[in-house]
Amino acid sequence: MDDQLPSRKAPSFCSLRYGLCLLLHFCNVVMMSQRMCLSLTVVAMVNSTDPHGSPNTSTKDLLDNIKNPRYNWSPKIQGVILSSILYGMLIVNIPVGYLSGIYSIRKMVSCALILSSLSSLLIPLAADAGEIPLIACRVVQGLGQGTVSVAQHMVWVKWAPPLERGRLTSLSVSGLMLGPFIALLATGFICQALGWPFVFYIFGACGCALGLSWFILFYDDPKDHPCISVDEKEFITSSLVAQVSSSGQPLPIMAMLKSLPLWAISLGCFAFSWTNHILFLYSPTFISSKLHVNMTENGLLSALPYLFSWLLGILVGQVADLFLSRNMFRVITVRKLFTTLGLLLPSLFGICLCHLSSGFHSTIIFLILASATVVFCIVGILINPLDIAPRYYGFLKGVTVLIGMTGGLTSSTLAGIILNRDPESSWPKIFFLMAAINVISLTFYLIFAKAEIQDWAKEKQHTRL
Repeated sequence: MDDQLPSRKAPSFCSLRYGLCLLLHFCNVVMMSQRMCLSLTVVAMVNSTDPHGSPNTSTKDLLDNIKNPRYNWSPKIQGVILSSILYGMLIVNIPVGYLSGIYSIRKMVSCALILSSLSSLLIPLAADAGEIPLIACRVVQGLGQGTVSVAQHMVWVKWAPPLERGRLTSLSVSGLMLGPFIALLATGFICQALGWPFVFYIFGACGCALGLSWFILFYDDPKDHPCISVDEKEFITSSLVAQVSSSGQPLPIMAMLKSLPLWAISLGCFAFSWTNHILFLYSPTFISSKLHVNMTENGLLSALPYLFSWLLGILVGQVADLFLSRNMFRVITVRKLFTTLGLLLPSLFGICLCHLSSGFHSTIIFLILASATVVFCIVGILINPLDIAPRYYGFLKGVTVLIGMTGGLTSSTLAGIILNRDPESSWPKIFFLMAAINVISLTFYLIFAKAEIQDWAKEKQHTRL
């Protein structure tokens, strides 16, 4: 597979698979907006001064409380509420990864997105009922979002020709970067104009509409789609002629555990998520401690890295597939090249943030560069499981996403502990630790990574024609 990719010319860019890719892109945008908006609305939801309904409250404040209900949540409760969505996502990663290779992706993604969106619509009601119902609502939302996050990757097992996997994957996944950018920009305006409950109503309604659209427009196999052209159907199926199906096949768990290429991908995903969480979760804190800007400016500056990540995420897929389509590099070379860029460049720019950024503009430039260059990994380690085991891609994505989330939770917790001890001078320690994790993981990946189908993932008797 590594050196025998089909060279046949693809049909026009305006094809059904790119339309479905764009639809999945917007599904990811709305899903991430639903996830991120609570981190901003909680500022409007929490009453940090007088108890709710104080007798001394003015008429103007009473009207504002009707539009923006407020609750007396401690910082500890706020932290539990904000993180509760991750517990739902952690629960479903591996089960969904396994089931996505057996059941309909069309139904799984559609139902999961609608579940997440219905949970978003219910959040204002749950918040009125108390902390426990709100936490439960967020956990359920995490179940839906975790399902979409893992199952969507199985779309490209049957819909993406090998020479287009990079661009189709990066275009669809880049919605995960655009979503927070939109949420950070739109939430404040919606809260001010309509009240914070409408943030959840708007994003929830959009998610329901997209979930229904996905169920109507997407089919699991291009051969079954009523709107696909004959040329496009033949192009996709012929390019995947040697790809096997995992339906009804037992998982070779022991072979997977002994697979060094799979361990290399897993360690790379751990480093990727470690870096991603540090740069995106702690950007507002870093900006506040270094630049001392107000909340509005901080929100805008914190949104900029997401915008550049979205743009670069779309570009890297095009470049990676260009290298492959013109036979400039082998598949494994492309995977290692972009993984190297995605782990080393953020480390380099992160260190520059601490030692070379002396002013406002240099700080913002290095922060944007550090955050945006992480997306090179999309066409590196994040897509590599599809190269080595397409028939088990869903399960492997579930495993690697779980390992990645472990890295993200560890890094964010550890960074919080380091900052709690010394908020002003702890940033170099955080970025040097991030660089060390990335270099160690990258070294292991460069030594052991592969891009051809592994022996344990082959099944010649079940070749799909």
